[in-house]
Amino acid sequence: MTMRKDGGGAAGAGRVSIARKLSFRLFRRLLGALVSVDILICLITVATVIIYSERRAYETVSNTADAPPAGVGVTAADEGDGEGYIFFGEPLNRVFPYATSGAGRRLIFGASSFFDVLGPGSTDFSLDYALYFRASPDGSSYGVRVVSVPLGGFARSFSRAFCALLVIELIMLAVKTAGDGRFVRKLLRPITELARTARSLSDAGVAAPHTALAPPDTERVAALVRGLEGIDAARIDTRIPTDGAQRELRELAVAINGMLDRITQSYKAQARFVSDASHELRTPISVIAGYANLLDRWGKNDEKTLTESIAAIKDEAEGMRALVEQLLFLARGDGDAIPLDIESFDLSDVAESVFAEMRMTSRAHAFVSKPGGAPVRADRQLIKRLIRILVDNSIKNTDPGGQISFNAFTDGGYSKISISDDGIGISPEILPRIFDRFVRADESRARSTGGAGLGLPIALWIARRHGGGIEVLSREGIGTRMTLWLPSAPPPAAG
Repeated sequence: MTMRKDGGGAAGAGRVSIARKLSFRLFRRLLGALVSVDILICLITVATVIIYSERRAYETVSNTADAPPAGVGVTAADEGDGEGYIFFGEPLNRVFPYATSGAGRRLIFGASSFFDVLGPGSTDFSLDYALYFRASPDGSSYGVRVVSVPLGGFARSFSRAFCALLVIELIMLAVKTAGDGRFVRKLLRPITELARTARSLSDAGVAAPHTALAPPDTERVAALVRGLEGIDAARIDTRIPTDGAQRELRELAVAINGMLDRITQSYKAQARFVSDASHELRTPISVIAGYANLLDRWGKNDEKTLTESIAAIKDEAEGMRALVEQLLFLARGDGDAIPLDIESFDLSDVAESVFAEMRMTSRAHAFVSKPGGAPVRADRQLIKRLIRILVDNSIKNTDPGGQISFNAFTDGGYSKISISDDGIGISPEILPRIFDRFVRADESRARSTGGAGLGLPIALWIARRHGGGIEVLSREGIGTRMTLWLPSAPPPAAG
């Protein structure tokens, strides 16, 4: 895992915090609600004014008496002044009564500035809803008549009330925003506690593992990142405490601690791997160096010593070469740098070819084949190497004269092949660790068989790389059965 240590904190400091983002979203939502209410009030008010004015104008036009209703003015106008503007257009104009449907409509302001309406003595302000008629209701033509409904008093009252409403909304918006800010900070306080504790991990010697410090309210979640960056190889066992945290934060802390546990296990396994590899290489290097010194002292003129030394050096060099190849394979496998050449084949065919090789190289054992249908799609060469490792492991742990067999079959969507022997078996103490690197089932046979304890880890990696696994059943003094299982290949298409 790569950790950034070059300016990550400075970059994070310039970003907007979660608390500010949440507060801004709450502010924007409240502001949108208030604006929507204001627009709705204005629309309702306009609709009410229009309906009121139209009703008064209709009463005036329909009145057969000479005097118009109280408050409504009826005046004559020039022909040019009769060009009224129909607000709603011809389709919507049909909703008006017949007597007023053909009139033009205008709003007439009687003040130099709209803000005059807010003044305490704004008597000079007037607002009329005017309808222009070219003919009388009974059809007699008498020129242009203007019916005006005064709205000045209503406009003044509404404008002042609406301005007061805006002031109240602004005050409420400010108070609510401040309250939401406190609420968000209180809501995020447990996260800041977790972040503060995580940051304490990077302060060497300040706090022991599993010890929480008092959190300040101003900490940001970015401190959690800085805290995790402070965990290094010397303090890899440090963990974030989970006592007293809320459920969501406790789950977050548990997840981080679980990740740290896996990293710790991987780091320790890597350190153990390096140590074991160094130990395995130290022995052949020491043997080669010893024989080289022997040759330097006496082997130059002693043919027997010379022959023995050359043979020993060649054996140790071959063992080192095999060990280095295994180490390189595991390193490439860990880095996912081994490509697969996928093809369809049967596990029985591969196992049979491996057994044919072993019958020629290990005549001291009996090899029994029990072939069966086990189709797979995999890398043939890697699977052959895996089966060879399992067979070679059985040979090393089976005394001369013993029997080694394989059985191939399918079971529940998986193709399986079992390699069985009647050898010494594996002790219960070693059995759970046989797939660990540099672990041998029998240390007393290690030097005689040449095994370094890397074969089974390689076999397990190959099986897992193909989506399968290896099952082991062993009893001391009875024998061992290792079963490789891989997903079965789909049947070939017809035709």
